[in-house]
Amino acid sequence: MAITYLKHSKPDADRAQDDANTRAVVETTLADIEARGDLAVRELAQKFDNYSPISFRLSPADIQGIMAKVSARDMEDIKFAQKQVRNFAQAQCDSMLDIEVETMPGVILVHKHIPVQSVGCYVPGGKFPMVASAHMSVATASVAGVPRIIACTPPFNGEPNPAVIAAMHLGGAHEIYVLGGIQAVGAMAIGTETIEPVHLLVGPGNAFVAEAKRQLFGRVGIDLFAGPTETMVIADDTVDAEMCATDLLGQAEHGYNSPAALVTTSSSLAQATMQEIDRLLKILPTANTASVSWRDYGEIILCETHEEMLQVSEEKAYEHVQVMTDRDDWFLTNMTCYGALFLGPRTNVSNGDKVIGTNHTLPTKKAGRYTGGLWIGKYLKNHSYQKITTDEAATLIGEYGSRLCMLEGFVGHAEQCNLRVRRYGKKHVPYGTGAQ
Repeated sequence: MAITYLKHSKPDADRAQDDANTRAVVETTLADIEARGDLAVRELAQKFDNYSPISFRLSPADIQGIMAKVSARDMEDIKFAQKQVRNFAQAQCDSMLDIEVETMPGVILVHKHIPVQSVGCYVPGGKFPMVASAHMSVATASVAGVPRIIACTPPFNGEPNPAVIAAMHLGGAHEIYVLGGIQAVGAMAIGTETIEPVHLLVGPGNAFVAEAKRQLFGRVGIDLFAGPTETMVIADDTVDAEMCATDLLGQAEHGYNSPAALVTTSSSLAQATMQEIDRLLKILPTANTASVSWRDYGEIILCETHEEMLQVSEEKAYEHVQVMTDRDDWFLTNMTCYGALFLGPRTNVSNGDKVIGTNHTLPTKKAGRYTGGLWIGKYLKNHSYQKITTDEAATLIGEYGSRLCMLEGFVGHAEQCNLRVRRYGKKHVPYGTGAQ
């Protein structure tokens, strides 16, 4: 039996047209922000969020007043989640050591980690207030020692969401703006009359936010391409349909274009999961969103072997891959292309999304083939420096360097080396001939 699709998602051609439409909208919008600054940002906020305060930036008094609306239990939960994220980010940071090595007598090579000097953290929240995204971007930047952290989130039901603002503030944001969508990302990267531009953009978002980050890359750094969420459940007959269906719809509720796929070797599990999804969609409060994602982007893929399931997973390189089989460690050993991996039925994607401590800003649209997710290292630049401390080393390296420069025809390069050989060595090297 070959790999069989029992349910297909929207054709690639339709997805490509959606992407083209998004690109055009984003390009026009970013150009408008660059040309008109704050005025364009305010018009966009009014148009898309019906929100136009005197200032989009919250004052310290605003922040304290908003945070006072968060219940004690919610505040405790936010602090618990941030502690888990900070703990893991700190452990990652501690693993990234500066190094200094003397590769030969008198030649010292070093690399050191320097925090990015300013970062803009986008925290989605127009449809669902993504409290956890503040932990992932803001708190992690704080652990890295970024000296200027600004955070943007859209209004929720017409006003700042207290839990999101609390998470941003507790995470370490120095500036907080109630601003969403392309206008937020554009303002942070391009800058306006009232918002200084940043060096790096991070955080997930919808298709328009992801495309804006893509178009702004180069002008600023970005963490990765983190568009609409994707989830894949790899399962055999060791688990049941209720678990598979719940885990698929739990991520499909993110938005109308969130791919969710079941990859299984069990025909009975595949059929039962489809039936269970139909049942759950009748009672799920977020079914209006999840049902559209499942209709347009859901897939059921039947394989004959675990090797075929691995093949499908590697080809699709989904953001979240949940493995519930009789050989989870085998998948861990052999999988190479994914955003984050969740092993065993006790684990689920929501753990990673909200509280367990790993970062939930992850690669989508096959970006897992060449990058992992947001982590402490995204905020730290790895810089090298070199130092030669003896005449002998300067002469030896200069002689090799001169000859290698002349091999490529770079006479001026060679003379940089020759000058050191003349100054610090015993041989006279005429200009432009290369050290002999």
